[in-house]
Parts: sequence; C-alpha cells; structure tokens
Amino acid sequence: MRILIQRVTEARCRIEGEVFSEIGAGLVVLVGVGYDDGAEDIEWLTKKLVQLRIFDDEAGVMNRSVQDVEGDVMLISQFTLHAMTKKGNRPSWIKAAPEAVSKPLYEAFIASVEQALGRKVATGSFGADMKIELTNDGPVTIWIDSKNRE
Repeated sequence: MRILIQRVTEARCRIEGEVFSEIGAGLVVLVGVGYDDGAEDIEWLTKKLVQLRIFDDEAGVMNRSVQDVEGDVMLISQFTLHAMTKKGNRPSWIKAAPEAVSKPLYEAFIASVEQALGRKVATGSFGADMKIELTNDGPVTIWIDSKNRE
C-alpha cells in the first residue's frame, strides 16, 4: 500500500458538486492499494500514520502526531499512486489492485485508522470522480510505501 499524507488546515471532498465530507486541521491521506497488499500492510501503515510526528509542538518543532493534536483525518482512495511511468508517456496501472481486492482493503484501512484514533475519519467514495479541496499546511507532504519501509 502507498499513502500520500498532506498536513492541512482544512479539506473538503466534493462528489458531483456536493460536499461529501470535510475536515478541519489534520491530515488528508491518499491511499493506493497494490495487487500484493494485505493485512500486514494495513497494520504497519495505520501505526505509522497515526504516530507520525509532523505537527508542531510549543517550540515550533514537528514533534506531535495527529493523535496527539486530536487532528482530523480524511482518507481518499487513489489507485493512481501505483502509476508506472518508466516507459512512454501514458502511465500504466498494472500494479494497482483491481476493485475486488482494493475496495475491501481500503475499507479495512479506514476501520483500522478509526480504531487506532478512537474516532471516525472522513472519507471519499471509492471509485467516484472526486474533487478534493485542501489547504496544505507548511506545506508538509509525505509519501510512505509499505513495500519500501525507509
């Protein structure tokens, strides 16, 4: 699984022009599920996401997690995080899991993050044409791949 984390002051997910979900200060997380992802990837990424210290403490140092600051979280499915661009100019999606695999894993990731945080998270609608509006704070944007644990 791959996630792209953006620290935000606010965010909205619109579907067909209507606000589907919105959050205040916290994290917008784009979630890409690969064909070989599973429960271990969800467990590792959940822990990493909720404990990642990317919010400022009193001294202005990134030393607090979204859990520490009780920030909001929005999880958005995004198969394009698995784009392969090595050949030509048209991305290949061959490493992205098909819906039959990715949707249950995306939903399991939502449940895992909610359990870790002890509260609901905002989401998009799997497979929908979504418009995400956000104000990136910092900006702070971090990429994490459960298959490349650097």
